[in-house]
Amino acid sequence: MKRNKIIYYVSTALLTLLMLFSAGMYFFNHEEVKGMFTGFGYPTYIIYPYAVAKLLAIFAIWNPNFKIIKEWAYAGLFFAFILAFFAHVMISDGEQMGAILAMVFLITSYIFNKKIN
Repeated sequence: MKRNKIIYYVSTALLTLLMLFSAGMYFFNHEEVKGMFTGFGYPTYIIYPYAVAKLLAIFAIWNPNFKIIKEWAYAGLFFAFILAFFAHVMISDGEQMGAILAMVFLITSYIFNKKIN
């Protein structure tokens, strides 16, 4: 049981760091992110709401009282990472590794969250 908790906390912490870095980029390096979103063909007005959604999802994942919302947060991040992966692949910018890492951390966190609860 202790091993499962360690794996859960490490994977969730790594996912959190990745999401904090990502949201930080969206807030503090807006022009670069705006260029990426334009390259993807996405509207740039979703950058700030997307960053807030990522932060809220991480908050929900860490909060043990939000059982149903936690499931939705995992699902939302899952689809966000899938879409991010394919967006990077489609424009061939070679930046899809972040989405792959995030997906690995997310799936590991989800599986071990289920095991410890």
